Amino acid sequence: MASAVAERIELAKHCTSKDWSKAIRVLDSFLSRSCIIQDLCNRAFCYSQLELHKHVIKDCDRALELDLTHIEAYILKGHAFSALGRKEEALSVWKKGYEHAVCKPSDLKQLLELEELLGSAKGDGSIAHENHAVESTKSSSSASEPVDSVEPSETYNHLENSNGKIEHCSKLTDRLDAHDNLYDGSEFHSESSRNDEGIKLFGHQSNGKHESQPNGANYIHEALSDSSQSCMSSSALSSESINLSDIYSESINLSETCDETSDEAKSSKKFCVARISKNKSINVDFRLSRGIAQVNDGKYSYAVEIFDKILEEDPDYPEALIGRGTAYAFQRELHSAIADFTKAIQSNPSAGEAWKRRGQARAALGESVEVPLSLPPQNYGHIGMLYITNHSGLDRRREMVIGDKSDLVQEMVVTGGLLLPIPVILLLLLNLLVEHINLMMEAEILISTLNPFKLQYSGVREIFDHDDKTSAGIVNYKFKDFTAAVEDLSACVKVDKDNKSAYTYLGLALSSIGEYRRAEEAHMKAIQIDRNFMEAWGHLTQFYQDMANSEKALECIRNILQIDGRFVKAYHLRGLLLHGMGDHRNAIKDLSVALSIESSSIECLYLRASCYHAIGEYKEAVKDYDATLDLELDSVEKFVLQCLAFYQKEIALYTASKFNSEFCWFDLDGDIDPLFKEYWCKRLHPKNVCEKVYRQPPLRDSLRKGKLKKQELALTKQKTILLQTADSIGKKIQYHCPGFLANRRQHRMAGLAAIEIAQKVSKVWRSLQAEWKHSIKGTGKYGKKARRKERLNPPSQNRGGAGCTTSSFLEQTTSYGSTEDRSFGRPTMSWHDVYSLAVKWRQISEPCDPVVWVNKLSEEFDAGFGSNTPLILGQANVVRYFPNFQRALRVAKAVIKENKYVRDRKDNIIYLTDDGKVQEIMNAKSCLDLYKTIGEDFWLATWCNSTAVEGKRLEGTRITLLKSGENGFDFAIRTPCTPSRWEDFEVEMISAWEALCDAYCGENYGSTDFDVLENVRGAILRMTYYWYNFMPLARGTAAVGFIVLLGLLLAANMEFTGSIPEGLQVDWEAILESDPNSFMSSIKSWLYPSLKISTSWKGYPDVASTLETTGLVVAALSTYFE
Repeated sequence: MASAVAERIELAKHCTSKDWSKAIRVLDSFLSRSCIIQDLCNRAFCYSQLELHKHVIKDCDRALELDLTHIEAYILKGHAFSALGRKEEALSVWKKGYEHAVCKPSDLKQLLELEELLGSAKGDGSIAHENHAVESTKSSSSASEPVDSVEPSETYNHLENSNGKIEHCSKLTDRLDAHDNLYDGSEFHSESSRNDEGIKLFGHQSNGKHESQPNGANYIHEALSDSSQSCMSSSALSSESINLSDIYSESINLSETCDETSDEAKSSKKFCVARISKNKSINVDFRLSRGIAQVNDGKYSYAVEIFDKILEEDPDYPEALIGRGTAYAFQRELHSAIADFTKAIQSNPSAGEAWKRRGQARAALGESVEVPLSLPPQNYGHIGMLYITNHSGLDRRREMVIGDKSDLVQEMVVTGGLLLPIPVILLLLLNLLVEHINLMMEAEILISTLNPFKLQYSGVREIFDHDDKTSAGIVNYKFKDFTAAVEDLSACVKVDKDNKSAYTYLGLALSSIGEYRRAEEAHMKAIQIDRNFMEAWGHLTQFYQDMANSEKALECIRNILQIDGRFVKAYHLRGLLLHGMGDHRNAIKDLSVALSIESSSIECLYLRASCYHAIGEYKEAVKDYDATLDLELDSVEKFVLQCLAFYQKEIALYTASKFNSEFCWFDLDGDIDPLFKEYWCKRLHPKNVCEKVYRQPPLRDSLRKGKLKKQELALTKQKTILLQTADSIGKKIQYHCPGFLANRRQHRMAGLAAIEIAQKVSKVWRSLQAEWKHSIKGTGKYGKKARRKERLNPPSQNRGGAGCTTSSFLEQTTSYGSTEDRSFGRPTMSWHDVYSLAVKWRQISEPCDPVVWVNKLSEEFDAGFGSNTPLILGQANVVRYFPNFQRALRVAKAVIKENKYVRDRKDNIIYLTDDGKVQEIMNAKSCLDLYKTIGEDFWLATWCNSTAVEGKRLEGTRITLLKSGENGFDFAIRTPCTPSRWEDFEVEMISAWEALCDAYCGENYGSTDFDVLENVRGAILRMTYYWYNFMPLARGTAAVGFIVLLGLLLAANMEFTGSIPEGLQVDWEAILESDPNSFMSSIKSWLYPSLKISTSWKGYPDVASTLETTGLVVAALSTYFE
């Protein structure tokens, strides 16, 4: 009796912590001793929580065999059929249950539930249609028009195939701009798995686009909430005044018990970034977060010390074990790492990160077991316990053919280990992948299972028949071995011309290696075979989005919705596309439709919050951000979204507090804490921010103080002219290259910013010209000498701001942020002031992009944060930047030839003085050729010739080559912004700005003679060259640089009327040139012929006074002429 009570208590605890796998094991034990109907239903309920719906049906059938009138079994079985898409069978089951319920004494609650289920099931089709119509028409007056534009600018286009889902093509992708990702420049020598955000990951992924992987949060299982919530009634677990034997000797109805308090739990939940163990104090969690941060920063020894202290108190704390194991792994202490990961698995067998990281560590160690694949069926090998969390589809039976013998593979369930022939297990795992089941742990299972049997990449095909090229190709694609995937799938479609899966995966693999024409043809062929093949439509949509072809992407989405009008991913895709095109209001409509179908879609909630945020509807934005934070996690991607939602909610609250203030008071760089900005840029866990940084006032404070009054943009004739002109000017910033989607909101922002720059710079130049006239007459007291003052007093590097406690290494001077020199009574402007105007416009136009000055991040700026732009990731060509690869490779070879050395991961010099080796490098045609000659990961620095200091060279960008996997490489440019480098470029920018002022404010002032203005144009291009190489922003450097160029040309009466040539990226033209004159020559060829003399800009309304407040600026960016 005591044992039974203890087991029932254990069962209740597992359900309280929602550890359904362990609960199922306890119930297995009960059912092995006696088959109780309630235990069968309880186990069915647990299976339903893991979405193992066929197991649910099986247990319900067994319960109904014992009691044909057991109502709960009918309810659970109907839900399982419904989840599997078998609506008619669900309806039939519920009807039978209802017939039994009304004919005998039964639970009224269950009877009412059956009535409700029957009613909703019968009316599902018509109700769905009505909801769709209502949601698509209620958001705005233009809702009656079809929404025809779309583009995902970022993330999560996880299109799977089964049940209307489409395979994942890219994660957290395209919104990361050129040179927009921070990394710690001092930690180049980290593992090659380092991601493009500067956060080191133990596992590397690539898919042909600029991917952003989650940071150190991969293994965080912690929460920031006021209290842990139990899903069981507290009275049910109380030991006071309750006879436990009476309670636990009987079976408990888990589904009812958990439902009782679920609403209460949800209502009291606040910021839930991940589940936190009840016995872990907040102090321990802060230490865990700091340990993870140390790993991310490459400070592995410090990280180990922190984890050691945590593990002294709790030796079995799995998150701390995973953290310490990861630190060991980066230090190449692989045996210690494996020991920690193993202990974490023993403590929490469902810890997916521990399984994966142990598999990676073993693979890195080269462990293998000499076990032949041709074992006869009677020889069984025990492959650990495979735990799969929260995914459907694993409950099916499969028959695998091994040789001529067919063996029935036992059911793969979440509760136990598999005791099967080794070949059968490998086939099972790979078959699950081939059929696109989205396994949370597919990577770790394959790595840890295949590697001991020498079945890594090169051995994948050995598992399949020679004829089964489809399976091998798809698995190779999932392993990121795109070359092998193309080979296998191409061979497959030659033999089987109607294999639609082979064609669409061939399209994915071809796209990854840059064969875009063939990729499109392959996707189209798959659709030609089956017009209703959702997976192929989804992949083709993603392909067109990658190519920045919004019209074709939109057409694909239309076709998806014609097949299934309630397909949530299609609405999310279109919302992403509209957001990327700057059409936030219509994006909100699509996302609202998606949320009406699936209210818990974190991707849709987060994106809708971002759209509301951008158009100034802060109340709705904060509501959606809060809803995003309240959702429970089941993936790393969702963790990243919750982190971003936290930071962006704070930015929304800050913007709301400035809404009715003059736009000049909107100052993210000055007002927002440097630590907050750094964590925001790097997408780090916000716990440290919550602990140290002052939070923004709640929205109600802004409402109460009248700071948030809705401001409508009254479109007067003058404002209309201003906005139309801004649209025309702003379009000139568009790159006509794959991956760069046209965004009308960004175009308007660019135009307004350029006009404001022209208006403000012209006032400065007018004053300087007056001084020049006086100086010519001998009366100019403060002429050129006053401007020279900038050179002697370089602007401050202060990372502080309002209310910040961080100190700077230079004191603030009036040259930063000052637009009026009080002592002289004349307007002045530094180069930083000019660029800050464009930065501010870029910040407000897309508030969820962390566009901030790098030197105003935290004190960690001293370590050298900077940008990272990959051209190749593994075997994948990054669609935006790969076109610059051959040129970047030539630059790298030229630098090596001159320097005769490169640097390794630890910044040690690798000398290349041997003539034969240098010649091999000069003959290199690929990353492989270069790597073979040098023999290890390396980096080299380009240079920029100084104009301010004769003969001086400034450090340009760092070209890096890292080995990635068996057959891949990461080739990228990285630009650190260390204090010394910042000072060097600051001097250059001051000199360039001064040269421009001198060129225009003397005899050439106000000229409309194109030839006379030659020196002015040259000075503008020279300053642009140094800006692009400087790269002082966390992101957005490219756009800001060209906006300022347009504004300065306007101020000098020159308007750019053409467009940037197709395939050309202006910032790369600067980055890959060592001399400003070479850059100027290349730009002149297409820029100068498109310049016309124009003074019409002088008649435009003053931007600063016309759009005086932050609210009016937001309204101007959100109002369009249809």
